[in-house]
Amino acid sequence: AMAAFVGYCVQSNGIHWPWPMTSDGTPFPFAAGSPPEQWDALPDAAKWQIIIFVGFLEQFSEANGTHYMRGGKPGAFPKFSDHPEGIPHPVPFNLYDPFKFSKNMSEEQKERRLLAEINNGRLAQLGIFGFLCEQTIPGSVPVLSGVVQPYAGETMAPFATNYLGQPFGM
Repeated sequence: AMAAFVGYCVQSNGIHWPWPMTSDGTPFPFAAGSPPEQWDALPDAAKWQIIIFVGFLEQFSEANGTHYMRGGKPGAFPKFSDHPEGIPHPVPFNLYDPFKFSKNMSEEQKERRLLAEINNGRLAQLGIFGFLCEQTIPGSVPVLSGVVQPYAGETMAPFATNYLGQPFGM
């Protein structure tokens, strides 16, 4: 949710990679407009790559760690280095604390920062859904009226516009 919120803010302000994002050299559709419109303009292969990568991260964390609902620690992600058989190539860092900033922190500092991280994640969920609600139902989030562009697409159907070149279901 935090990455989605920051990504939404960055994309909405026109900040993007300066080179083409597809192998055929087609410029990435940054001019497509709002972040959901940019997603709609992505080729299906790019969408699948993102969804499969996120699915890999979910599968890796579920298979190699204890879920927080079953007694695991919220926010903790298993170390790639502890489970080399679960990844296709070596990864030089871990997702949780990749630069080892927390190794010298006390347990109470770590606990306080974990609580802040969880609360930031919750706030980011509200933020990203606030943006999406305002885009699809103008006026639904009064504080965002006029801040985000309206979106006529289907936010809950990620392949709707590119499914066999036709709207989904046709």
